[in-house]
Amino acid sequence: MILSLSACGAGVFFGADGPSTARIKKAGGESGYGALLLEVNEQTAARASIAARSPSFAEVLGEGQPFGTIIAPGDTLGITIYEAPPAVLFGAAALDTSSLSAGSSQRGSSLPLLQVSNAGMVDIPFAGRVRAAGLSPQDLARDIAARLVGKAHSPQVLVNIGENGTSGVTVVGEVAKSTRLTLTPRGERLLDALAAGGGAREAVDKVSIQMTRGSAVVGMPLERVIRDPQQNVYLRPGDIVTVYYQSQSFTVLGASGKNDEVKFEAQGITLAQALGRIGGIRDDRANPHGVFIFRLEEPAAINAADIGTIQHTPEGKIPVIYRVDMRNPATFFAAQHFIMRDHDVVFVTSAPSADLQKFVNIIGAAIYPLVTIKAAGF
Repeated sequence: MILSLSACGAGVFFGADGPSTARIKKAGGESGYGALLLEVNEQTAARASIAARSPSFAEVLGEGQPFGTIIAPGDTLGITIYEAPPAVLFGAAALDTSSLSAGSSQRGSSLPLLQVSNAGMVDIPFAGRVRAAGLSPQDLARDIAARLVGKAHSPQVLVNIGENGTSGVTVVGEVAKSTRLTLTPRGERLLDALAAGGGAREAVDKVSIQMTRGSAVVGMPLERVIRDPQQNVYLRPGDIVTVYYQSQSFTVLGASGKNDEVKFEAQGITLAQALGRIGGIRDDRANPHGVFIFRLEEPAAINAADIGTIQHTPEGKIPVIYRVDMRNPATFFAAQHFIMRDHDVVFVTSAPSADLQKFVNIIGAAIYPLVTIKAAGF
């Protein structure tokens, strides 16, 4: 029996689910081992959450303005110039003329459609080369009229932005039908583009939206866009809206309610929610002081002084082991703010008494048949 007990202590008779609490804590504290051991508390939860937060549409792209309110390169402009009689510059028959209003003696002359150059300029007869990009139609009209003062007789100008091939937004990805949405002065927003594509093909909480505008690429969970109206930004010509299914998961091992890969929604979940989804930890096996989260963490989530000699991965991440002490009531408050990440590994260590129970079960399984035989009189 003494030999059996010593063998049990060495882990010969039965295997473990993984490293013990002591081994993990030792590994996290070894210089140069390559992993940093941190406690889950309010401070680490706040740092990890801030580091994991991605920029929003409103922050990167701005709310913007409805299409047609600001002139952009490539826009086609319809410009009409009015002169009080007698017309000096724009009364020639070569220009299309029309009455300003019934009973009015003022005449309007419509210039041929003009396209704003890549440099944002447009050429106006007698006014010269005028900057149009970045101005509203009303601002451009006032600028042209000011340039014509002294040349035309009491000039007044109207400017309209016409439809053109550059005023569209492309909608692709996990939508019912990829499409191209033509923008109008009504002011289409991000969710209008999603509706134009027939909506997302997956559940809202599993879908993310990516917007590409020029060199800026920003992604957000669709659920967050719906909940926060500020993220439903105005669309601009040339925007690309991509809807994609975002599958995120963490893996749980050890003395938990279940060992599994657990998927979660694009919006994300907290540690408290994650523990609830795995059924908590096993009362008969788990060490409540030894719940660990293995993660490749962003450097911004860690105090520079804590990093020490820990080396970064080729992707610039830092291997971190977060310890969750379930015996500490403060941990449950921190767990409500600690955000889980895709590819996290949660490991629940076994309590020392669980190893003893395994040994007792093994001995009991060996002795019980002998007791049964003796009771039968053999």
